[in-house]
Amino acid sequence: MAPLLALMIAGCAAVPPVAPGPVATPVTAVIQARAETDPVGTADDAADDPAIWRNPADPAASLIVATDKRAGLHLYDLKGRRIAFTPSARLNNVDLRDRVRIAGVPAILVAASDRADVANAKMALFRLDSVARKLVPLASVPVGPGEAYGMCLWRRARDAVLFGFVVMKDGRIDQMAFDLTGAVPTARRVRSMKLGTQSEGCVVDDRTGRLYVSEEDVGLWAFDAEPTAPVTPQPIGRVDGATLFADAEGMALAPRGRKGGYLVVSSQGDNGYALYRLPDMRFAGRFRIGDGRVDGTSETDGIDLVTGDFGPDYPGGLLVVQDGDNAPATQNFKLNAWGDVLKVLKLR
Repeated sequence: MAPLLALMIAGCAAVPPVAPGPVATPVTAVIQARAETDPVGTADDAADDPAIWRNPADPAASLIVATDKRAGLHLYDLKGRRIAFTPSARLNNVDLRDRVRIAGVPAILVAASDRADVANAKMALFRLDSVARKLVPLASVPVGPGEAYGMCLWRRARDAVLFGFVVMKDGRIDQMAFDLTGAVPTARRVRSMKLGTQSEGCVVDDRTGRLYVSEEDVGLWAFDAEPTAPVTPQPIGRVDGATLFADAEGMALAPRGRKGGYLVVSSQGDNGYALYRLPDMRFAGRFRIGDGRVDGTSETDGIDLVTGDFGPDYPGGLLVVQDGDNAPATQNFKLNAWGDVLKVLKLR
């Protein structure tokens, strides 16, 4: 345990990151959601994080997995209708990867951070059955001491090996290497990193092997996702009250080409979302989701974004975000066209 502790201390981020480029108060553009999901079944800050599976054979039949952190996992279609529910007491963040093999069989793996035991973090693993349109529980995998909070997956480009990153509430990040050769997946911890204060959102760019993590009241950091890489975080953005407001929460990627695209971050403190260009992390703009055919969003926690065709309503990509105030109903998730974001911000 001593070498692991040394790595954690060496990688601890003690100072706020420096924002790349000058900080100015930008104009916040506004889009409107195209649809919303059925509300989650429980109240009091329950909905949290979505993950999108794009159906390559029929994009309009794609699915959304989303957490109710007091009850379990919901499965929604692109109309926002709940089509399945899988009970699980305290799942917080969720991510998925398709085109994996479990015991040699093609599968869609869903992983969620399990905080049922606040002293001992776990990953809850499921298989998404896209034909029956349901989640099949697979395993509960121990991670390490602490309260599991954030969760994201990385499929390494050179060999398709799958890793999971579990962000603890205190800022520690445990990297887990999956073994999917058996019928029941397992994982082992291969390294730990550390940020200074409460952290949650994370996302990994499968193309470049870059892990992005949000430290809620401080800013944005990047790590090399390779398990043998240094654990020192690289600063990429600051909670400055202009481009990004505390709490910095959910993170998602809109990849383009080999290295380009955008990182999208939930700016929870002002009900907005900030965009950063890849790979140089220059601030690219910000937007909010206002009232329209459905109500707008506020205090968003988790987000997910997948580019590509999702049918006539989302031809350029789908952005799903949690809505922290869906009164008079309980919280839910809003579905947005990625093309609407690019258009209103005059981006490509």
